[in-house]
Amino acid sequence: MNVSYILIAFFGMLGMMLLGLPIAVAMAAVGIVGGLLAYGAPFINSIAPVVWGVHNDNLLTSIPLFVLMGELLLRSGIADRMFGALAAWLGRLPGGLLHTNVGCSALFAATSGSSVATAATIGTVALPSLYKRGYSMKLSLGSIAAGGTLGILIPPSVNMIIYGSLTDTSIGKLFIAGIVPGLLLTSCFMGYIAVHALVTGTAIREDKVPLAERLRLLKDLLPPAVVFFIVMGSLYTGLATTTESAALGVVASLGFAWHSRRLTWTLLQHCFVQTAKTSGMILLIITAAFVLNLAISLTGVAEAMTAWVTSFGLSATQLLLVLILFYLVLGMFMDVLSMMVATIPITFPIVTALGIDPVWYGIFIVLMCELGMITPPVGMNLFVVHGIRPDKGGIRDAIVGALPYAGIMIAFTLLLIAVPGLATWLPGQMK
Repeated sequence: MNVSYILIAFFGMLGMMLLGLPIAVAMAAVGIVGGLLAYGAPFINSIAPVVWGVHNDNLLTSIPLFVLMGELLLRSGIADRMFGALAAWLGRLPGGLLHTNVGCSALFAATSGSSVATAATIGTVALPSLYKRGYSMKLSLGSIAAGGTLGILIPPSVNMIIYGSLTDTSIGKLFIAGIVPGLLLTSCFMGYIAVHALVTGTAIREDKVPLAERLRLLKDLLPPAVVFFIVMGSLYTGLATTTESAALGVVASLGFAWHSRRLTWTLLQHCFVQTAKTSGMILLIITAAFVLNLAISLTGVAEAMTAWVTSFGLSATQLLLVLILFYLVLGMFMDVLSMMVATIPITFPIVTALGIDPVWYGIFIVLMCELGMITPPVGMNLFVVHGIRPDKGGIRDAIVGALPYAGIMIAFTLLLIAVPGLATWLPGQMK
């Protein structure tokens, strides 16, 4: 198959997305038109079994369950108390509450699975307090926007589920693989905040909180920690599948919502409606992606692209460096979900043909998606934190504040390429 036709189809799909067509429509249109041109009307008959098979996949049931789990913890006020507890412990570090932004984002990411939800939640809780205390709004917005990206790296992650379903990679291994990189990236963010505060002489520190009070506040960190260990512990030990661990997480979240005395019919209705909206959007995109995958597999696109790329004689490392640049540019113009479902069916066969581990590549893709969340002009987290800032400044503050974190992510990705065991060692220990 001529590579030029593949590139025309790919950029045509990107063009439709940039013009504002829904992601699912753009992907399905390219898949159906490509299949019809190659096979005619019989291709339409092959779509129905694919769609039926996608929606009967037990694995995808975990998506609404994880979304519901995050909604329950968000609406029950746990995030507010969690921020107060971490502020008492981290506020004395150079940079003060900026460390709390990142730490709270990491902890909330362990129950949310969504970058936008993490950034919006932590931003709503933190920004008014930071503004009153005189923190630089540029630094505050940047730390929250970057901290929010941890929502798709630290498991559970909806984006990892989508990657796993598109590539037939173990979701459990992907979740476990995200733990060490997630913790290391969190440490890198906090390290940057401390060094920047000391070097620039803006090392704001909060008042010291008595040890007894800090110990008392630890109870507010228990809900997200317990939910995380229930979900990841059941996966790591092999006691539960991904869907079963998500269900266990929902039950635990219901228990904490009840304990906080916020479990009302109104809260449940809001959580269920929001979960249905989010899950419906995600599953529709996944369905369209599988239709596109069908066309790709039947027309030999993956094989043609693999042969074309390997003809350049690139090593695995060289290819990954090219992909970093590719995703950096693409992330400036596309949202994360579009970027994933549009490129993974093409790039995955190429990288695996060069011997790159599918689980490792899943973490690489998630890091590239994180980068897209904070790169203008389409970085969603930038718009989210700008929309909830308490003053009337421009979005330039959020962009400038997030740029150093984008550099940290690129450097961390290079480290992951040099030391792949950071992502592959822990899942290798699973039962």
